[in-house]
Amino acid sequence: MTGGPALAAVPRRSGLSRFTRHAVAAIALAARAAPAVFTVHVLLTLATGALPVAAAWLTKLALDGLTEHGTSTVALVSLATGLAVVGLLTAVISHTNDYLRGQLERSIGLLTQDRLFTAVNRFVSLERFESPAFLDRLRLAQQASAMGPGQVINGMLGLVQAVLTVTGFLGSLYSLSPATSVLVLVTGIPALVAELILSRQRVRLHWGLGPTQRREIFYNQLLSTVEAAKEIRLFAIGTFLQDRMLTDRRTANTAKALLERRDTLVQSSLSLLAALVSGGGVVWVVMAARSGHLSVGDIAVFIAAVAGVQGSLTAATGHISGSHEALMLFEHYLDVVHCEPDLPVSAALPLPALSEGIEFRDVWFRYSDEHPWVLRGVSFRMRYGEAVALVGLNGSGKSTLVKLLCRFYDPTRGAIRWDGVDLRDVDPVVLRTRIGAAFQDYMAYDMTAAENIGLGDLDAFHDEERIRAAAERAGIHRKLSTLPRRYDTLLSRRFAMTAGDGDPATGVVLSGGQWQRLALARAFLRDGRDLMILDEPASGLDAQAEAEIQQALREHRHGRTSLLISHRLGSVREADTIVVLSAGRIIEQGGHAALMAADGEYARLFALQASGYRAEAAPGLEEAGRR
Repeated sequence: MTGGPALAAVPRRSGLSRFTRHAVAAIALAARAAPAVFTVHVLLTLATGALPVAAAWLTKLALDGLTEHGTSTVALVSLATGLAVVGLLTAVISHTNDYLRGQLERSIGLLTQDRLFTAVNRFVSLERFESPAFLDRLRLAQQASAMGPGQVINGMLGLVQAVLTVTGFLGSLYSLSPATSVLVLVTGIPALVAELILSRQRVRLHWGLGPTQRREIFYNQLLSTVEAAKEIRLFAIGTFLQDRMLTDRRTANTAKALLERRDTLVQSSLSLLAALVSGGGVVWVVMAARSGHLSVGDIAVFIAAVAGVQGSLTAATGHISGSHEALMLFEHYLDVVHCEPDLPVSAALPLPALSEGIEFRDVWFRYSDEHPWVLRGVSFRMRYGEAVALVGLNGSGKSTLVKLLCRFYDPTRGAIRWDGVDLRDVDPVVLRTRIGAAFQDYMAYDMTAAENIGLGDLDAFHDEERIRAAAERAGIHRKLSTLPRRYDTLLSRRFAMTAGDGDPATGVVLSGGQWQRLALARAFLRDGRDLMILDEPASGLDAQAEAEIQQALREHRHGRTSLLISHRLGSVREADTIVVLSAGRIIEQGGHAALMAADGEYARLFALQASGYRAEAAPGLEEAGRR
């Protein structure tokens, strides 16, 4: 079983050609996200790179004009006006560019997030979502989608701007002192190399800290969500979980601090070297001016050029480093977006309406070559219109079998056939439109009651009559009708809902049994499906509610092909076929009467449950007899 390129366990080594492709991809994203904004932003950034050089030369000419006799007032006013215009342009372009940068980053973020989760929604199996390596990569991809392409674009434009500024100032500096210009340029190379090395180390640190940071987020959510609040306070484990969260934070902080100390040491040493070079240059230019070889304006240009070249080289180094780091993160985004299909379809055969049945033929399954077998040679048939029940102890393979039937995974060996068609040859999306299901681990969405039910069939999402009919069948309509806003009531206290008068109002939280009825209503909304899967559909209900739901389920599945899973054997005794699983194998199958007569595992489990009910009921019956 393969997870595609997004499941690589470690980040790949950098390569210039690959980074070039990623940079082109980032530019294409920016141009597609906001073409007009991107174009203007590029032009203004290029203009910004030339303005400091223009300001330095205008300053030189103005100072020389002031110190030399014969310069006309008109010339000096023109130079001063030019300086004022350059200053005005610098201020206006700077603020405009900040605005455009924000607009561009928001547009890029929207597009990249859309593409990322479009790709995630294309994953039709559960394999990647159960892989820690993929989850680490997905976390980095989400981080990259939020900042990666924008940071790449800003870094590249900043680099171009810095190169323009450096080129202009180097020309000025070279005309005054060729040796100083070469020396200033050479001192910038070690900083560039050091930043590239450090940026690669930062990305590897992000990858290495992935599991630690995900655990920290996990503990953070435990400590701050209502789902865990009850147990945390009852068992007094808040401090214990907090300590674990802080331990993970300290581990991450220690690793980050080590890299930051290394970064500070390297950059401080290189900054000291640059300061020595610029200081020596200033001493030289002052002495040259004193001897008459240079003018006051030359001193101004020299100081501005040295500062400009060093500042621009530092900025260029930072932009290259930031772009390099962003590109390495962006690679995770591209890996996820361009992931290969997780469940390839070899022939994409049409799926017929179920008319004969579903057959498991010698099905073996394990999650990877390193894991043990979960299913071992499972073979049975679900005939059209019949109910088949799966029973067995925890860990016997029931849930895994359902995952295979929904094609969240493919069998490692063997086949599952739908009217003779191998499910491997069927589009999983098409298959799932034929299936209705109510799972034991149902979802409780932080949405309104109507939306929670409507998610069962988006075609009926706004169909109030169908939603109400499904709720009535599940026995939850009466409760929903008493809520403050009836079906439009938010079933969560995580967000505030807007009341009729515009004021925020607190949502409503349902009980576990009520949520289970709501999940059943969601399943009932998917009416007319070929197959109904009911996985412990009444496990959270009281005895009366369970009896009502079981009756509703019997009516709903009458004449339908259905798969039932339950530990309460009394609720599956009416199934046409009962399949008993143990350690991934079928040890018995048949009707209730036949299995009881065989006196095997099913009969033992049934008698065990029945004896428990009789033992609980006996004291009550004796008391009733005495009365």
